Amino acid sequence: MKAMILAAGRGQRMRPLTDHTPKPLLPVGGQPLIAWHIQHLAAAGFSDIVINHAWLGDKIEATLGDGSRYGVRLAYSREKSALETAGGIATALPLLGDAPFVVVNGDVLTDVDFAALRPTLAALDGEHHLAHLLLVANPPHHPGGDFGLLPDGQLSGNASDGIGLTFSGIGLYHPALFAAIPAHQPAKLAPLLRAAMAHGQVTGARHDGLWLDVGTPERLAEADAIAQGWLSA
Repeated sequence: MKAMILAAGRGQRMRPLTDHTPKPLLPVGGQPLIAWHIQHLAAAGFSDIVINHAWLGDKIEATLGDGSRYGVRLAYSREKSALETAGGIATALPLLGDAPFVVVNGDVLTDVDFAALRPTLAALDGEHHLAHLLLVANPPHHPGGDFGLLPDGQLSGNASDGIGLTFSGIGLYHPALFAAIPAHQPAKLAPLLRAAMAHGQVTGARHDGLWLDVGTPERLAEADAIAQGWLSA
C-alpha cells in the first residue's frame, strides 16, 4: 500500500514565509511540517510515499532526499505549475500503481492513526467503493462544511444532508476514481468526489482527534506549539 502527500501548493496566505521556502518545509516542532506526515505514515507501514510538488520543488527534494532517513522510499511527481488535487493525483498515478492508496494534504497537522485505515483502504474495489474520506468538525474559518455524513457511512455532496462536516484532506482512493482525469492538466477533486457520491461510491468517517489546517502564520505557530508538546511528552 502506497501513500501520497500533496505538496504542490504555493502557500499564498503564508507569504512572505513561503516566498523562499515551500510551505511543506516550514518548521514545526524543529522539523519540516511534511516530515510529521512521513514519520506517521512510516510508523503505520506505508513505506512507499509519493510527493508532488511545483513551487520550489527542488528544495523539497533536496531536504527530504530519497526518504531513507525516515525509513521509507520517496518518489516525486514534479509539476511545472500546480495541477489542483485531482490533476496532481492523476499525474502521479504511474508512481502510485494499481492498488488503492492514501492521500494526505501536506499542510495539515494531525494525529490520525493511518494504520487503522489499512483495512478500509484494502476494501476499496474500484467499482462500488471508490473513496473513503476522513472528516472533521467544521473549523471557524470554514463553518459551512464540505460534505454530509449519512447514518450509513455514505457521504453526500450536500453538507446539509446528515451531519455537515469538513474534509480533512485525508482520503483513501482507488485509482479508478481518476481514470477519466488527464495527466498534466489541472483538475479539482471536489466535483469528482461529488459525482461519485451521487452514485453511492464514497464513504466517510469522522475524526475527532487532532486536526489543524496549517494555512496561516498564526496556525503555523499553533502547530509548532502542538508538535513541541509531542516532543516533550
